[in-house]
Amino acid sequence: MRNGTGGEIGDGAGDGTGRAATPLVGQSIGVIGLGLMGCPIARHLRAAGAAVTVHSRSPDPVAALAAEGFATAETPAALAACCDLVVLVVTDTAAVETVVQGGDAPGLLETLRPGTLILDMGTTAVAATRALAATVEAAGGAWVDAPVSGGQVGAEQATLTVMVGGADDDVARARPVLEVLGGRVTHCGDVGAGQVTKAANQVIVGLTIGAVAEAFALARRAGVDPARVREALMGGFAGSRILELHGQRMIDGDFTPGARMTVQRKDMAQALELAHQTGLELPATALNKTLYDGLIEAGDGALDHSALVRALDAWPARA
Repeated sequence: MRNGTGGEIGDGAGDGTGRAATPLVGQSIGVIGLGLMGCPIARHLRAAGAAVTVHSRSPDPVAALAAEGFATAETPAALAACCDLVVLVVTDTAAVETVVQGGDAPGLLETLRPGTLILDMGTTAVAATRALAATVEAAGGAWVDAPVSGGQVGAEQATLTVMVGGADDDVARARPVLEVLGGRVTHCGDVGAGQVTKAANQVIVGLTIGAVAEAFALARRAGVDPARVREALMGGFAGSRILELHGQRMIDGDFTPGARMTVQRKDMAQALELAHQTGLELPATALNKTLYDGLIEAGDGALDHSALVRALDAWPARA
């Protein structure tokens, strides 16, 4: 497997925001997975000038994008036959493996053309990422893992934080695509390094949501308005993006998903699996995951991950 080196990828230039207006003109890009993240990603790539073909197991988003003028493909293999770069935005490791290797429908490998770059922007297990990358490279393609942070809002606003793993030349090729979608793009190392970084991200996110939830539950039980607590804490060392956004969601009781609880739980499980593979224990992460487990078992899995506060107190939902 080819080697890559770390380093932050700077923004492009051209429109006053540091980005060219249509940097992807002439590129043929496929997007597989049209959920909360995939649809806005596809739209941004098309707006940047790319010819975009989409595919998803769910017919409704495919139909919606087809009505907007997007080309569609019936299978991953059909998409790979007409695209030079394929962006994966699917739910989990099993879905990535199925899309690449095939399952009920022919996978990317069946029609992969020499030089095709697969750009995995989901959160995929590290060992599986490296194995899939080796298989794709053996078939003449290339692999870059580029998981993101920022959720649906970041995808819609093209301000995602992107954590990249891959060989230098492959990352350089992916760079124009990533700069269209992300406000901060960092090359973390070889294939798999992006997923390692995302695992670290999800540990911090999950534990910080848990910390905010515990603090708010304590304040409410002790008779102090969590909204006032949040206002006070935003000015000190406890201030954070999670306190700002997810703290407000907890106060409002609005758990409309920007990132679903099931996805957060899956990501933390992958982080714990990686820790086990490296001989490391993450006791706080393991305990935090059990709170997500309990809420998912209780039927709250489709809620935003900020709904973790419901595991600590009888937190009211928005009326």
